[in-house]
Amino acid sequence: MVLGLTPKPPTISHFLRSLSCSPGGKHGYFKCLRAFYNWLYSPKAGLGFKAEANPVTWVEAPKRPLLILPALTRVQVESLIDKAGTTRDRAIISLFTESGLRLFELTNIRPHDIDWDRARTIRVMGKGRKEALAPFGELSEGYLKAWLAQYQPNGNIWGLNKWGITSMLRRLEAASGLPCNPHTFRRTFACLLRKAGVDTMTIKDLGRWESLEMVQRYTRSVTFNDALKFYKAPLS
Repeated sequence: MVLGLTPKPPTISHFLRSLSCSPGGKHGYFKCLRAFYNWLYSPKAGLGFKAEANPVTWVEAPKRPLLILPALTRVQVESLIDKAGTTRDRAIISLFTESGLRLFELTNIRPHDIDWDRARTIRVMGKGRKEALAPFGELSEGYLKAWLAQYQPNGNIWGLNKWGITSMLRRLEAASGLPCNPHTFRRTFACLLRKAGVDTMTIKDLGRWESLEMVQRYTRSVTFNDALKFYKAPLS
């Protein structure tokens, strides 16, 4: 089906319903169409279409299933650390979990980025080239200091680029049978904090997310029983 430049909203809706892909795939098509028609009906396109005539404005986005994405338990993370072959690898896994770092953030850590004295933080360059701080705990501190006592960095503190770190994680995943990638560790960071009673706004700030929606997506595996542990009856 060819939609053309001036389709009617029902035509777009019919096109999306006719797709044989998953609901998530249909939502992806909708986002692409929305981006295209928003551009087409803006002054940037220079074609004279008026924004109020944009047909995609009246099209409802396909519903996406609320998938529960995998996160690790504390015991599973500890098992991965035990299976890691080197102090460096243990430091990487611990830091991923305690800091919620993205792969490019962790890869680019230099010695001068680490503040050992002020609440254990690492200065990182996050999404959109925004400078931010990431926290880490005693476990990561111990592994980091042990690794840096062995290795004198000439660049980042790992002696690995992002592909080297990814390869290490894939080997560990094959050996352990557990999901072992940066996104899983980032979800684990959020879920473990949420299970510890930390509110989503605080998790958003600690993990450098731009919206609460992303934190809620990452912590979907946290159950009512997890939250019930922190319940205090307001009148009792």
